[in-house]
Amino acid sequence: MRLVVDTGVHAKRWTRAQVMDYFRQNTSNSERDIFTETNRYIIWPGQACSYKIGMLKILELREQAKQELGAKFDLRGFHDLILQNGSLPLDLVEENVRAWVAQRKG
Repeated sequence: MRLVVDTGVHAKRWTRAQVMDYFRQNTSNSERDIFTETNRYIIWPGQACSYKIGMLKILELREQAKQELGAKFDLRGFHDLILQNGSLPLDLVEENVRAWVAQRKG
C-alpha cells in the first residue's frame, strides 16, 4: 500500500486527492490517518521504499545469523545490536551483524 502511494506521488505525480482516494479504497484507515499518511509521503520521497528495503535487509541478516549460530542465536541480542546505534547505512548494519556473529561463534 505505502509503496504504491509513495511511487504514485513521486513518479506518477498523483495529486493529494488521488492519494487520499487510494487510501480510502484500499485501507480501513480513519480520515485523520489518511491525511497524516498522505502528508508523510508527499513531503518524504522514497520513505516507504527505503523503509521496506531496510526491513528486508534486516530480515535477511537475521536469517543468516540464525543459520550460522544455530542454538547460539539470541533474538533479543540481535534486536539490541540492530537498535543500539540508531539509523545506520545498511552496509554498516551488515558489518555489525557479521562481527556480532563472529564474536558469538568464538
